[in-house]
Amino acid sequence: MTTYASATSDALLVRLARLRDRVAELVLSRSAVDPTADDPLRGLYLSDEAVRHLLGPTAVPYADVFENAAGFEAATGSEDAAVPGGTSVSESTSVSGGMESAPAARLERLAVRLELTELDTRILLIALAPDLDRSFEPLYGYLNDDVSRRRATTGLALDLCGLPAHLAEARARFHPSAPLTALGLLTVEEPERPFLSRSLRVPDRLVAHLLGDDTPDAALAGSLHQLDSPTSLPLPSPSPSHDEFTARLAARLAVGPRTVYLREHREGDGLVCAAAALRAAGVGALHFTPAAAGEPLPELLSDVLPRVLREARLRDRAIVVSPLPDKPGPLLRALTEAGVPVVLVGARPYDPQWCERDPLVLDAPRPHAGAVDAWSVALGAGADGPGFDLAATVAPYRLGGDRIERAARAARDLAMFDGTPVTAAHLRLAARQQSASGLERHARRIRPDVGWEDLVLPDRPLAQLHELALRARHRDQVLGDWRLSAGGGRGHGVLGLFAGESGTGKTLSAEVVAAELGLDLYVVQLSSIVDKYVGETEKNLERIFTEADRTDAVLLFDEADAVFGKRSEVRDSHDKHANMESAYLLQRLESFDGIALLTTNLRANIDEAFTRRLDLVVDFPFPDAEQRRALWRHSLAHVPCAEDIEPAAVARAFEMAGGSIRSAVVTAAYAAAGRGAPVTTADLREGAAREYRKAGRLVPGEGNW
Repeated sequence: MTTYASATSDALLVRLARLRDRVAELVLSRSAVDPTADDPLRGLYLSDEAVRHLLGPTAVPYADVFENAAGFEAATGSEDAAVPGGTSVSESTSVSGGMESAPAARLERLAVRLELTELDTRILLIALAPDLDRSFEPLYGYLNDDVSRRRATTGLALDLCGLPAHLAEARARFHPSAPLTALGLLTVEEPERPFLSRSLRVPDRLVAHLLGDDTPDAALAGSLHQLDSPTSLPLPSPSPSHDEFTARLAARLAVGPRTVYLREHREGDGLVCAAAALRAAGVGALHFTPAAAGEPLPELLSDVLPRVLREARLRDRAIVVSPLPDKPGPLLRALTEAGVPVVLVGARPYDPQWCERDPLVLDAPRPHAGAVDAWSVALGAGADGPGFDLAATVAPYRLGGDRIERAARAARDLAMFDGTPVTAAHLRLAARQQSASGLERHARRIRPDVGWEDLVLPDRPLAQLHELALRARHRDQVLGDWRLSAGGGRGHGVLGLFAGESGTGKTLSAEVVAAELGLDLYVVQLSSIVDKYVGETEKNLERIFTEADRTDAVLLFDEADAVFGKRSEVRDSHDKHANMESAYLLQRLESFDGIALLTTNLRANIDEAFTRRLDLVVDFPFPDAEQRRALWRHSLAHVPCAEDIEPAAVARAFEMAGGSIRSAVVTAAYAAAGRGAPVTTADLREGAAREYRKAGRLVPGEGNW
C-alpha cells in the first residue's frame, strides 16, 4: 500500500482521497432517493453492490495511508497535510527517476502562478481524477446516469463542488474566456450537448506535469526547445554599454510578463542577447521557431501556439520567438496577451501595424569581434594558451556564444582527425563553417588557398595590403570602442579599391587578404546584379549587402567600374536611373559593416564620391623586369624544369603581367607533359609568344626562335 502511494505521490493522493469522500456522499445521497435502485436492469450500468465495492476499503488503496482524510470542502492542498508516521507531505513526497517531487505542490504552485481560484483548482482536480485512478470512471458513470460517460461533466463538477447549476458565476468557470480553458488547462468537450452534460478533459501534458514529468509536448518536437545560454562561456562584453543594456533588459524581464521586440543586425545576435539577459534575470526560457512547426499561420495560431503557451506556463518559462514569420502581426498580437514574458527576435524594423499594444522595442547590441576569453574557455586552453595567437586568429569572427562552442568543438574534431593539436588553421576552418551564408546565390565562393608568399609586389602595395588586413581585425576597437566612426549611421566596414592593369594580381591579392583573415572570398557576379528593369539592380545589390553584413566573409566586386562608375549629366532617363543606382550604392557603402574590395582596370572610371569613402586605394603597377623574373620563378616553383632553363631571359624579352606569365607557364607545362620531358626555355618562350598573340601584340624576334 505504501509503495503505491509513494509511486503516485502522497500529496496528490490526499486530495484524491478527499474527493473520493465527496463522491461517496453524492452516490449515497442519490441512491437513497433513486426509484430505480432496485430495478433489475440497473446492473446494465452499475449495481449498488458494485458501488459499495468501489467505495469499500478493499478497493481504496488510500485507506491504509490516509485514515483521517478531511472532506472535500476542506481540501486546500496544504503541503503540510499529515500522513502516517508523523511526516508531512512536503517531507515525504518524492518520485523516483529524478523527476520533481510533490505533484500536489506543483498543482498549488501552478494555481498561485496562474491566479486560479480555489474553485478552479477543485474543478481541475475533479476533471483530473479519472486520469489518475481508474476507479473514478465507473463512479462518474454512475453519477452521470450513463455508464459510457466515464469522465466528469460540467454538471457533475458543480454537484461535487456543492454549487447550484443555475448559478451564473459557477457556470462562468467553464466559459472559453475563463482561466481554466483560456490557459489550456481544461477542455470542455461536446459543445453540441446541453451545458450540464458536456465532458471535461484535462490535457495529457498537464497530467504528466503534475506527476513530475517535464517532457515537452510531443506535438512541439522540432519547433520548441529549451533555450540554454552557454553557461560554460563568459558572456561577450565588448563595452560597458553592452553590459548596461543586458542588465537593463534583465531587470525588465525579471519583474513580470512583458513583450519585448529585439531587432538584430545579424542573424543570431538577438538570440544571444536575449539568452544573456534571461540568464542574468534568472528566468528560464523556451525557444520557439514558428517555421519549424510546418503549419500555416491559422493552424499555427489555433493549435500550435496554445500548446507553446501552455508549456511555458507549466514550466514557468519565458518564450523567445525567432525567426519571425513573414507576417508577424497575428502572432505578436496573440503573444502580447499571453501573460508570460515574451522576447521576439527579428531583423526587420518594428511596424506599429503589427499590434495595437506595442511591445518594448529595442535594438540588440552588435557583438564584438574576437571574444578571446570565450574562445579560450571553449577550446579548453590552459594557462599557456592554445599554442598560437588566439586573439589574431579569432579577431575577424562575430559569433555568438553557442556558435563559439560549436566552432571550438568542430576545431577539436578536425585536429583529432589530423592527429595533431588544435591549430589556427583548424579554428579558422571551423569558424567559417559556422558563418553560413546566402551569398552563394549571388556570388562565387572561393576558399582561399594562397598566402603572402604567393604575392610578387613592390613594397608599397604589399604594405597597404597588410594594413588592410590590420584594419579588418581592429575596426570594432578603433571605430566602435574608441568612437572614431564618422557617425550618421555609418557602419564599421572596411572598403578597399585595387586598381591596375589586367593580370597585375588584384584578385589574387584579395584572396590573400581573405586567407590572412581566415575568411571566405565571395566574388560578385555582375551578371547577377545588373538588370535592365528600373530598380532591380538596387534590389539585387541590397540582397548582397544584407547577406554580407550577416556573414564573416570578404566581398569582391571584380571589374567594379561596371557598377561603381562615374555619374554623368542627365540627358535622358537612362542617365537618371544610372545616377540613382550610384546614389544608392554611396548610401549603402556608408552603412556597410563587412569587408568589401573593388577591383578595376581603369581607376579614372570610378566615381570620386566612391573613392572618398574607401579606406585604402592600392595601385598595382605593371611589373618591371626584376619582378617579371620573380613571377616566372614563382610560377615554375613546382614544375619539373630542365637544368639549363633561363626564365630570366624570357622575362627580359617579354613584358607581361603576372596573370599572363602564369598562363604562359601553363602552356609550357602542357607542352612538356606531352613530350614526357621537363620544361625548357623554348617551352617558356612559346608560351610567352602565345600570350602576346592572344593580346594582339607583336612577338619580339618573330621567326628567330
